[in-house]
Amino acid sequence: MIRRTALLTLPPLALAACSLEPAYERPSPAVSSAFPVVPGGDQPPLPASGARPVGYREIFRDPRLIAILDRAIANNQNLQVALANVRDARGQLRVARAEFLPAIDASAGASIARNRGAAQGLGANGGSVSEQYNAQVGLSAFEIDLFGRIRSQSNAALAEYLGTVAGVRAARLTLVGETASAYYTLATDRSLLAVAEETVKSAERTVALTRARVSGGIAARTDLRQAETVLRQAEADRADLTALVQQDRNALQLLVGAPVTDAELPAAIESAEPLIADVPANLDSRVLLARPDVVQAEYTLRAANARIGAARAAFFPTISLTGLVGFASNALSSLFTGDRLIWNGGADLGVPIFQGGALTGNLESVRARRDAATAQYRQTIQTAFREVADALARRAVIADQFAAQQGLVEAAADTLRLSEARYREGIDPFLNTLDAQRTLYSARRALAQARLVRANNLVELYRSLGGGELVPEAVEGPPEAPRAGEALKTSD
Repeated sequence: MIRRTALLTLPPLALAACSLEPAYERPSPAVSSAFPVVPGGDQPPLPASGARPVGYREIFRDPRLIAILDRAIANNQNLQVALANVRDARGQLRVARAEFLPAIDASAGASIARNRGAAQGLGANGGSVSEQYNAQVGLSAFEIDLFGRIRSQSNAALAEYLGTVAGVRAARLTLVGETASAYYTLATDRSLLAVAEETVKSAERTVALTRARVSGGIAARTDLRQAETVLRQAEADRADLTALVQQDRNALQLLVGAPVTDAELPAAIESAEPLIADVPANLDSRVLLARPDVVQAEYTLRAANARIGAARAAFFPTISLTGLVGFASNALSSLFTGDRLIWNGGADLGVPIFQGGALTGNLESVRARRDAATAQYRQTIQTAFREVADALARRAVIADQFAAQQGLVEAAADTLRLSEARYREGIDPFLNTLDAQRTLYSARRALAQARLVRANNLVELYRSLGGGELVPEAVEGPPEAPRAGEALKTSD
């Protein structure tokens, strides 16, 4: 008897389900095979080291920034949400895979009843007490996956899980980029604050000198007022930048998820920006296939493709098994003795005949979702291509722009020295000196901003390239399904 019941669990293990899923084919990226090259741009060739992942520690060489990035990855709440989504998807995957195996439950029960005669006090012989005990193990409505419905649902759950793993990498990459940009913005505002403070001191000396010349009758009062305009502007900028530096610190602490100490803050953009390593520029656009958001979009497409198989399988018959084996007795002491064994088994066949178009509508719906996921996948690649192309376009001319800005600062500083000397000698009016002061002040501010543009450009290149493999050989073929423990440790 027990052997017959055990045989009920064999068909699910012995029968191989066919699959009604469409064969998955990666959509064409719909972008050029190479990124655009700006004529005359500064674009170094690929290194000879070959394919390898590039982490943020290789790009950002500033120990202070590395410490901040490590803390941000450990504490950032958005990243914690992404990790929670991974755990949620992992749980859903286990639920989906559990349908491959029968759910076996055990139960036990007891009932004791006294008849009406005994309840009315008719004496010991006027009524009776009945007892019933049972213990049983069984399975209920276990579906044999003949047409791959459960397998397709499991495949969809697996793709969704792997998509959330890629989502963690995307969230981590975004966090690294935003934190690095906030760090360099803070460094730039600190540099601008230093420029404003130096300009205030310089303008104060000029105002004092001009006031003395006005008192001596050498200069006009208009010269004093003109000198004061530079001083007041620098003072206003100093006050504004003092607030901006604190706001930058608050923004950085929000990304880090914890207070940032003074020792971790950058002193100035001049010392922080040179510590960024260069990123190769002459890349094949297939490198974008390894970008986390592109990988996530492809897994979403794979899940939508798998659901088509489940929707197709719903048109076919289903076979469900039910089985039970146990013991029953009128006395607890004899429950597991003698001929107390009971068992039963059965199979149900379900065939959809008329569903009012629900099955066809569901298939049409999942196909539409697959088409939408295909379009979203292509759009994600196109967006990634544009981001890289924009960053490369800026990078191609940024060296010339920075060199020109440095030359402007040098020329403005020399012009101010000459103008001050000629004003003291009475050769030129003070207006020339005033213009030279304003030009130098503006040029120094622009140079600090140019350093920030160059830093953010490298950050954007690192982020838009995916923070991972940087050469075509690293992304040949479809993305592999990583194990969860390895995927979460992948370098950005």
